[in-house]
Amino acid sequence: MVSDEPENSIHHATIVELAAKGRIPAIYPFREYVDVGGLMAYSVDLPDSSRRLANLIDRILKGANPGDIPFYQPTKFALVINLKTAKALGLEMPAMLLGRADEVIE
Repeated sequence: MVSDEPENSIHHATIVELAAKGRIPAIYPFREYVDVGGLMAYSVDLPDSSRRLANLIDRILKGANPGDIPFYQPTKFALVINLKTAKALGLEMPAMLLGRADEVIE
């Protein structure tokens, strides 16, 4: 499992490449990893989180006290699976997992 540290995001293609060379099945923190060949990602819905963040910034800039704004924890998550990578690793993804995925890349 690859962490969501910013340093990793900068080098996401290299991390995916190294996992593939080592034939290591990995789960990644963001969809971008799967787009470049990673096996799967389970992450917060970044567009939704960005909209909420923009809304909070707007409220603060309009004078709201940051201490009075309720803390938000993400509730929308996305599971993306790359079947091409699974096949290359010799993995058969369970139908139940594929059925729960928000997107399956073939």
